[in-house]
Amino acid sequence: MSLKIIGAGLGRTGTASLKLALEQLDFGPCYHMGEVMVNIEQRAPLWVEASKGNADWDAIFDGYQSAADFPSCSFWREQMAYYPEAKVILSTRSAESWFDSVNGTIMSPDATKWLESSPMAEFFETCMWKEYKPHIYDRDWMINYFNEREAQIKEQVPADRLLVFDAKEGWEPLCRFLNVAIPESDFPRVNSREETRKMLDAMVAIQDDGDINATLATEKERLFKDSSE
Repeated sequence: MSLKIIGAGLGRTGTASLKLALEQLDFGPCYHMGEVMVNIEQRAPLWVEASKGNADWDAIFDGYQSAADFPSCSFWREQMAYYPEAKVILSTRSAESWFDSVNGTIMSPDATKWLESSPMAEFFETCMWKEYKPHIYDRDWMINYFNEREAQIKEQVPADRLLVFDAKEGWEPLCRFLNVAIPESDFPRVNSREETRKMLDAMVAIQDDGDINATLATEKERLFKDSSE
């Protein structure tokens, strides 16, 4: 199975909703950070190797047709080269709202501090934070980073391979881009800021490294529960 959809959008740009949408449209399974969360020991080292230029994309995406969110979005260029037929979806939102969201959730001071001392530290340093870690709490710098990154993607990805997609737009632009029928069901809405904050609070409360997998597996199920149900 070859990757058909490359998700270039950063985390907190509707990537969890996009994952469920792609799976509903038969472009699944979709690889998301949640896949790493529930199998850290096996999957995180593959991404660390990718950050060193030793990516085994066939192993990483074995059984998957699409990808979204971190860590995959950090390697969109490499994936475009390896999967020349794959389409690229740049999930997006305003840079200002993105910073407010990540600063209160996945890049909040307490979450970042906990991750730095967790078994996942190398994975996050090399596959998520590498482009902006020194500036992670600098609102102006991060907003500029977000906008410049999107501009680079729009410039470097051929127009016929790229969809810039805001989850608020719903099914129509996504289905048109993928040339599939629009489902009768509502577009999935998951992983709100409040839901993500609950997950992070559960992570930060972990005192025993052995409890990480069980906690994250439980929280993953909550994150991908469609609020429109």
